[in-house]
Amino acid sequence: MKATFVLVHSLSVGPSTWEPVARALERRGHAAVVPDLTGVAGGGPPYWPRVVEAVRAAAPETPIVLAGHSNAGLLLPVIREGLGERVVSCLFADAHLPPASGLVRVAEEGFLPFLRELADESGVLPRWTDWWSEEDVAALLPDPATRARVIEEQPRLPLAYYTQPIPIPAGWDTVRCACLWYGPPYDTVAEEAARRGWPVLRTPGRHLHQVVDPEGVTDALLKLSRTS
Repeated sequence: MKATFVLVHSLSVGPSTWEPVARALERRGHAAVVPDLTGVAGGGPPYWPRVVEAVRAAAPETPIVLAGHSNAGLLLPVIREGLGERVVSCLFADAHLPPASGLVRVAEEGFLPFLRELADESGVLPRWTDWWSEEDVAALLPDPATRARVIEEQPRLPLAYYTQPIPIPAGWDTVRCACLWYGPPYDTVAEEAARRGWPVLRTPGRHLHQVVDPEGVTDALLKLSRTS
C-alpha cells in the first residue's frame, strides 16, 4: 500500500503553507493531507495532545510519511507515537529537530525575551507575520495573493505555546528520518541531522520556500522519503 504524506504545518502559521506541496504530490500520484492545526491553541496548555488528535483525525489508515515544517518538527515524535506503526518516515523541512528523548520547548531560552515583549496583557502574541517588517514578509512570500492568504489564516498563539514542555518519547527516531533545509539559520539544523546519520538535502530558499517553490520541495521530499 502506498504511503500518504501527512504534512504538518507550523502552529505559527496555517495549512496553506503546505497545500501547494500537497497538490504537487497528488499530481504525481501520491496521497497527501494537510491537517488544520489553527484551532489547537484554544483551551490552554498542554497543546501538543490536541495536535496529535487533530493529525490522527486527518490521517488515513495507510502507511504515513510525516513531514513537519519549522516548529512542527518538535511535534513529530508525539504525532508518530499517536499514529503508531503506520508511520514509516519522519521528514523535517526547515524544521527544528527534537532530541532523542526527554522534554523540549518550542522557543529557545534566548528567544523568550523577544516573545515576552510582543505578548499582550493576556499573554497572547500577535500573528507570526506581525513579528516582522512588511519587507521581510514580502521577501518570504513574494506573491501578494499567497501572502494575503497565509497572513489571513494565522492564529494568534499564546506565549504558553512556546514555553510548554513537549515530551519526546524514546525510540521515535527508529523510523527513517531525513532533513530538508532551505537556508540559514537552518544550516545548523542540517549539520545536526547529518551528525545523526540522516539523509540531508537543500532546496535553496527562504523559510516558507514550500509555498514559493512547491515543485522543488516536492522533488526533495520524494527523494528523502524514498517513495518516488
